[in-house]
Amino acid sequence: MVRSVRDGVSAVRANGVELGIESFGRGDDPLILLVGGTTMLSWPDALCEGLAAGGRRVVRYDLRDSGSSTTLDPQDPGYGLRDLAADAAAVVEVLGAGTAHLGGVGVGGMIAQVAALDHPEKFSALTLVGTRPVAPGPVDTDLPDHDPAVMGALFSRSFPDWTDRDAVAAFAAEGAEARGDDPEEARATAARIWDRTPSSDPAVHQANQLGMVFSRIDCAPRWRERLGELDMPALVVHGRADPFFPVGNGEALAAEIPAARLLALDGMSTALRTADADQVAAAMLAL
Repeated sequence: MVRSVRDGVSAVRANGVELGIESFGRGDDPLILLVGGTTMLSWPDALCEGLAAGGRRVVRYDLRDSGSSTTLDPQDPGYGLRDLAADAAAVVEVLGAGTAHLGGVGVGGMIAQVAALDHPEKFSALTLVGTRPVAPGPVDTDLPDHDPAVMGALFSRSFPDWTDRDAVAAFAAEGAEARGDDPEEARATAARIWDRTPSSDPAVHQANQLGMVFSRIDCAPRWRERLGELDMPALVVHGRADPFFPVGNGEALAAEIPAARLLALDGMSTALRTADADQVAAAMLAL
């Protein structure tokens, strides 16, 4: 069952939780399901609209404890990565689609990998954006880790007043500039995330902006060694200038998923850009 929430955002009950969703395109077209990383706004409007114009029903959604989805305690989540993967499979069923092309960006890409491995009957294709084949935390020795200078600049900043919309937006723009992302796109997205956060609790606003729940959930067991099991076409999109998950992570994913293609974008850092929406949409529609 789909329930209207506000401003084009709806909610579905799936796997025992309520998840905020937003839909583009016709309801009877093939489904592309986009996992938020952690909110649905990780997927630019222009990309969703381009996919819909290409004859797809596009649904992007917020993870648990973010956006319009069920929020309990993002600082002490009582679930793990595989629960989030099961959420994706359950959303496909609730939406009445037999299968879906599944997309995940950032930490959402980790969810998408596990969902495709654990629930292969629900997914027909996979798009992974700016992510890596291992969980948050210590990285495998053959994979490039976060750029230490950029991480130092990001984590040396003082947090804003999370109840101050303008301060939160400015904080996001400053962080985007340090990462090499578009600061004005980051400012606008942060303001939209703030507006859509249904709670006035500063901790909830912080979790929505930073995706902090992923530093606290159980991501075991490993899944990298299972990537060869994936029997579906896959697209790996990665920014060549990404300092958070450097492009070697995307290269490893593309090498280890049997039917994967790598789309490495010269002008992209960590975030999907509106400027790349047409190119990414065309590559996804080709799967």
